[in-house]
Amino acid sequence: MAKVAFIGLGVMGYPMAGHLKTRGGHDVTVWNRTAAKAEKWADQYGGGHAPTPREAAGDADFVFMCVGNDDDVRSVVYGDDGIFAGMKGGATLIDNTTASAELARELAEAANAKGFRFIDAPVSGGQAGAENGALTVMCGGDDADFSAAKPVIEAYAKMVGLMGPAGSGQLTKMMNQICIAGLVQGLAESIAFGQKAGLDIEKVVGVISKGAAGSWQMENRHKTMNEGHYDHGFAVEWMRKDLGICLTEAKRNGARLPVTALVDQFYAEVEAMGGKRWDTSSLLALLNR
Repeated sequence: MAKVAFIGLGVMGYPMAGHLKTRGGHDVTVWNRTAAKAEKWADQYGGGHAPTPREAAGDADFVFMCVGNDDDVRSVVYGDDGIFAGMKGGATLIDNTTASAELARELAEAANAKGFRFIDAPVSGGQAGAENGALTVMCGGDDADFSAAKPVIEAYAKMVGLMGPAGSGQLTKMMNQICIAGLVQGLAESIAFGQKAGLDIEKVVGVISKGAAGSWQMENRHKTMNEGHYDHGFAVEWMRKDLGICLTEAKRNGARLPVTALVDQFYAEVEAMGGKRWDTSSLLALLNR
């Protein structure tokens, strides 16, 4: 059992912190901007809650955070009430936020200067993966730091891998999102085509999902897409944030991402339709408008 802090109780962080308590058996203290949510979590899981990130980090061996973006991360890490102000020497900060690789390297350097350890550890699997404790966790950091943290991370994960030094986890998550963008657009076009052709989408997917066209998106999203239901899953606005990170990094490293840039434009159109909080599979709604 380790002493653990968890910062940020959104749709992902809330169940992840829960698994650290129930499945991992750790002593967990949480913090959230909305104190009522932290209190609710503590009542539900029997853990503790703190009024500031600094106090939550306190004597923790591992401090997890899962917030919105680079600015959100900096706001909870730095400052008099931030995580770094409360962490003890030798403790490990694990960032589950999907953020930039540049930020990960910045935090690693700052942590090392203060005698802390740092791992960037963005996740994939969505809300369902978080709730089921079945996330894929892509890590960047030192080998020894990762080895010490992996058994703790596994409380909410089905796969945990070290991709390289600090920032490598974030770069891997970018590759993940680039793949998803293309897959969802292809699936949306395929279903739109099949609908126009008068085919039974369920029958078609039952066959092609078992061949080379098969994917997680096809297996888990074709039914709701065919029915025009999008009030669930990974929100378009979150995907656009992630794709923005990918496109910014691509400008820096010289990679060409023409399909990713195009799909990001399509998502902008979905947002203009009122679909900011729709699932990413709502690309089909754009084709069928």
